[in-house]
Amino acid sequence: MQVEIKTPMLPESVSEATVLNWHREVGEVIQRDSVLVDVETEKIVLEVPVSQDGQLVDILKKVGETVYADDVLGILETDVDVSEQSPEQVPEEASSVESDQPVLSPAVRRLLDEHGISPDEITGTGKDGRILKGDVLNYIESGAQAEEETSPAEAPAPQVEQSSASRNERREPMSRIRRTIADRLLHSQQSAALLTTFNEVNLEEVMKLRSRHQEAFEAKHGIRLGFMSFFVKASVEALKANPSVNAFIEDSDIVYHDYCDVGIAVSSPRGLVVPIVRNAQNKSLADIEKEIRNFGEKAKSGTLSMEELSGGTFTITNGGVFGSLVSTPIVNPPQSAILGMHKIQERPIAEAGQVVIRPMMYLALTYDHRIIDGREAVTFLVGIKENLEDPTRLLLEL
Repeated sequence: MQVEIKTPMLPESVSEATVLNWHREVGEVIQRDSVLVDVETEKIVLEVPVSQDGQLVDILKKVGETVYADDVLGILETDVDVSEQSPEQVPEEASSVESDQPVLSPAVRRLLDEHGISPDEITGTGKDGRILKGDVLNYIESGAQAEEETSPAEAPAPQVEQSSASRNERREPMSRIRRTIADRLLHSQQSAALLTTFNEVNLEEVMKLRSRHQEAFEAKHGIRLGFMSFFVKASVEALKANPSVNAFIEDSDIVYHDYCDVGIAVSSPRGLVVPIVRNAQNKSLADIEKEIRNFGEKAKSGTLSMEELSGGTFTITNGGVFGSLVSTPIVNPPQSAILGMHKIQERPIAEAGQVVIRPMMYLALTYDHRIIDGREAVTFLVGIKENLEDPTRLLLEL
């Protein structure tokens, strides 16, 4: 019997997807619940598994083709007893892939594929030798470190002349996620009256607080205390005091929110994604840190869900992790504002008539001037600055 493999139901507001990758070729056998094909929407990658054992007999949608919900992607022949097929009947490549399939999660398999690593190169630390995502990340990190430590005598000589003389060009289609990012950012600039205001914050007290309580915090909560949780909490208090920054325009109305769903811009191999810390006003520093760490891991492995990426009333982006000193971030529509964090840099400032060196960071708030006045934007940034320069204000909700 032949079974149609169809595009799954797409997330709400997503009308189409792109075939990203086929994990099997025509003629190969595949076991039940194994991933057959990946389709990419404008925000996430959906894995399409098979519901029963069978042999792939036809691929109807090639890589790069646009598909819609319920489109037939391929045909599976189920009148095949996979368990009784001899090694000669199963293609060698399929046999090796399927033998690894039970011990490779989708996240692990994707990391291996992206970095061109064979499962045989990694020693799994999971149950029964299962390869975990941490094993792959450690292998990649150790390889990069070994490459950095290679002596000049061992390293291959750089081909400066060849690279400088090269004038090759290559053309690659934009991924659906990248196209969506481009469209949304362009729409944001064209449809809103965007303005950016700046301030700077002295992070000495936050750094002292982290240093003083880092070990106890990590021992109790199982996660390190970072800077982002402080910025989220400081932003929440500033949003409460300036509700228009937490609102957006819909037709001729202004929609206000009595909750703070804070988006955290995260860089992923497929582009910028913004997972949401929901009800941030009710979460502790530890809760926020755990969610952010979880988002970062999912972004790297491409396993963020549509629900985790949908909504949001305000966004924070941290260009400082890449060394940015100052920037003007673009609002994530339909939101009305976005906070830009930057590199922490020691600079001389004046305190009590004396010049002292302090760890300073520039803050940038890009906002829609149609709904947020300059006074509110500046007041919002000053509120964040005061909460971070005196973190006890966060505890007292001042």
